[in-house]
Amino acid sequence: MIILNGLFKSRDKPNNSTTGSPYRFFFGSTTAGKPVNERSSMQMTGVYSCVRILAEAVAGLPIHLYQYTETGGKEKAIKHPLYFLLHDEPNPEMTSFVFRETLMTHLLLWGNAYAQIIRNGKGEVIALYPLMPNRMTVDRDANGQLYYQYQSSKDEAPTIKGTTVILKSSDVLHIPGLGFDGLVGYSPIAMAKNAIGMAIACEEYGAKFFANGAAPGGVLEHPGTLKDPARIRESWNATFGGSSNSSKVAVLEEGMKYTPIAISPEQAQFLETRKFQINEIARIFRIPPHMVGDLEKSSFSNIEQQSLEFVKYTLEPWLVRLEQSMVRSLLSQKEKQEYFIKFNVDGLLRGDYQSRMNGYAVGIQNGFMSPNDVRGLENMDLIPEELGGNRYLCNGNMVDIGNAGKCYVG
Repeated sequence: MIILNGLFKSRDKPNNSTTGSPYRFFFGSTTAGKPVNERSSMQMTGVYSCVRILAEAVAGLPIHLYQYTETGGKEKAIKHPLYFLLHDEPNPEMTSFVFRETLMTHLLLWGNAYAQIIRNGKGEVIALYPLMPNRMTVDRDANGQLYYQYQSSKDEAPTIKGTTVILKSSDVLHIPGLGFDGLVGYSPIAMAKNAIGMAIACEEYGAKFFANGAAPGGVLEHPGTLKDPARIRESWNATFGGSSNSSKVAVLEEGMKYTPIAISPEQAQFLETRKFQINEIARIFRIPPHMVGDLEKSSFSNIEQQSLEFVKYTLEPWLVRLEQSMVRSLLSQKEKQEYFIKFNVDGLLRGDYQSRMNGYAVGIQNGFMSPNDVRGLENMDLIPEELGGNRYLCNGNMVDIGNAGKCYVG
């Protein structure tokens, strides 16, 4: 699957590395004391939910290759080889949904998404394979040309172990996220590691709290002198520790007394802190709170508007980023003048049934939609031509403003 495309000339290493390389930004301990990286962050429900929402939303949208027509319109370029790769099957091992879901997950976690472009002898794209971002480095050769270094693994190429594969920029579909140089994106997880680290710390605290029987630590007081205090402590933890022992009644002998010394989770606002951190993570990915399970500020009157804002302000920038990167890497200079790639978000922007019907009625009555146009949008069978399915109609009482009143002139 990995193809060696030849080595570039020697280069001046200190001066030619891309300034936005995310691999200069090492993950470390956060202010909460918890190390954070792309994989550990996915164990947080907030991060996993946000990544899954965006990745599945992008992967589930129809993507088409269009061709400009001579009349100024567009039509699907179904006969173009790239149409099948993008819409159905980018390679023999995965579907278009899985391919785009994988690229989007890489983009959200590492800030970059890479795919190797396989071409035939004519230069046509015949396959696309995703590559792991954490094993990719973007650099420049002595002439200032970008190239990609990929550290292959035995899982991808069993015959090549630990080999660095050199790929030309024309052989890599690179989708960079937000970055400082426009070439390489920064990892959102790295940039927001303190917020994610605090969420991990809160979750770990809650897990340990319930593992200890939902009872705070305390002190066992004895009026006399204990010969073996360690044995008593171990016996107490074995009998009353853990969530399964939280309802047991303690029986203290020899005048012993148990005194709790820790504050309660309510006093520490534990639940409020966890809730805030989930919203903080949703803010990083620009996900509406109701989509990650927080319905406190959602209602029947505004939740539809929030969903439309998700498409417009969250999803659309990612789609444009993907579309333009695909056009740049997958189409030749000549093809860019004839073809373009576009995601179809009409299904996400559709309102409720009554709103759609009212809009269709306006379109038909004013002559810019035919009955078959409407039925096509609703995935209904088309009306035959002889029954007027493709006819454009308008109200008969509408006249040109210049002709208004002429019928009353004697």
